[in-house]
Amino acid sequence: MSQMVADTGSNTRRSLLLTLMPMTEQQRGRRAIEVGPTGKTVGENLARLRKIRGLTTRQLSGLLESKQRPIPASGITRMEKGERQVTVDELVALAAALRVAPSTLLLPLTDDPSVSVEITGVGTVGAETAWDWMDGQLPIERIEPGDPNGAILQFQLYARPGGRRMQFGAGEAD
Repeated sequence: MSQMVADTGSNTRRSLLLTLMPMTEQQRGRRAIEVGPTGKTVGENLARLRKIRGLTTRQLSGLLESKQRPIPASGITRMEKGERQVTVDELVALAAALRVAPSTLLLPLTDDPSVSVEITGVGTVGAETAWDWMDGQLPIERIEPGDPNGAILQFQLYARPGGRRMQFGAGEAD
């Protein structure tokens, strides 16, 4: 519990209540964002790839700074431990610095269909299914025999550029 005391000195700024113990994030009204299963995978992959490249956290931090997306070495360590969220911009900059596709950071390094992968917002799926989805090949949801809902067609239409597009009239742009 935080103790509060009033400063009786003449300095008006110091006359405010002083906190003898720091407030927690929750006391400040902020809630820490929990790192989910995909975030944990990103941290594990980040550590693995950084070590494969023979980089220290300081060296990777320097690479990121040269790419105009600075992350301190301590931030990289916290990402690897799953203690800090990785933003989308940071994920892309990390992938560029490590010379891999962003999907390489997002999924475990296996496409073995017998291996289960937990993906935030999706749940648990086979690794092969996860990679097919991440690579824009197939939808993540299970497809019923005969695809009665047209899930594959919808995925092809909207998942990637150059997918099958409906033509609304001669000469009209997509």
